[in-house]
Amino acid sequence: MKYGEKSLRHELKYFINMHEYRYLKERLLGSLKRDQHGLIDDGYHIRSLYFDDVYNSAFNEKELGVFKRKKYRIRIYNITDQSIKLEKKSKYGMYINKDTINITKNEFYKLLEGKNEFLIQSNRRMLEEFYVEIKTKLLKPVVIVDYEREAYILEAGNVRITFDKNLSVGINSFDIFDKNIAMKTIFDKPIMIMEVKYDSFLPNHVRNLLQIDHHNISAASKYVMCKKMIDHYK
Repeated sequence: MKYGEKSLRHELKYFINMHEYRYLKERLLGSLKRDQHGLIDDGYHIRSLYFDDVYNSAFNEKELGVFKRKKYRIRIYNITDQSIKLEKKSKYGMYINKDTINITKNEFYKLLEGKNEFLIQSNRRMLEEFYVEIKTKLLKPVVIVDYEREAYILEAGNVRITFDKNLSVGINSFDIFDKNIAMKTIFDKPIMIMEVKYDSFLPNHVRNLLQIDHHNISAASKYVMCKKMIDHYK
């Protein structure tokens, strides 16, 4: 699907319990490939630093269900600097588009220190747009979101199914490379988020494997849940 010049993907989210996860995992293992680039059992670790502006636009627009919205984040995997991604995730109802650009660890720390001039010296459009957001809307780091992800992929439909576990929020730091950040888990019970992403179609056999029609679609936002938790602590 297209929205202007952007190619959009479907994104469906569901809260599931441990019993549902084990059942669905067994069904997927016979039909989809595992995404094998992790260091932990059954997946890999994701840590993201989310940004929001002085009006908390990303948070409030999500809560209000605004059709067209966006948010910025910096994401790393397995708490290493092998891949540091600045991402702009745009949302159009239940469709998404994601623009990604790699940055260096040094550039990440420059952003934390408020030394943003390198963004407009890079000749990279997305970094220039990020700079404009910082200067005009006072975009700043607001929360670290942390979880483990188990992923399954299928080429037909460009399908990606993920199970996100142990969702936690960083309490006392914005340094995503700090392995000693105080973390607070979001769920008291073993609940996880299943996400189903695909391009123009979801193959019927995958829909049947997941029993999509038996689950209630959620508007789950890891950023919103973690932002609420950190605001409670503050």
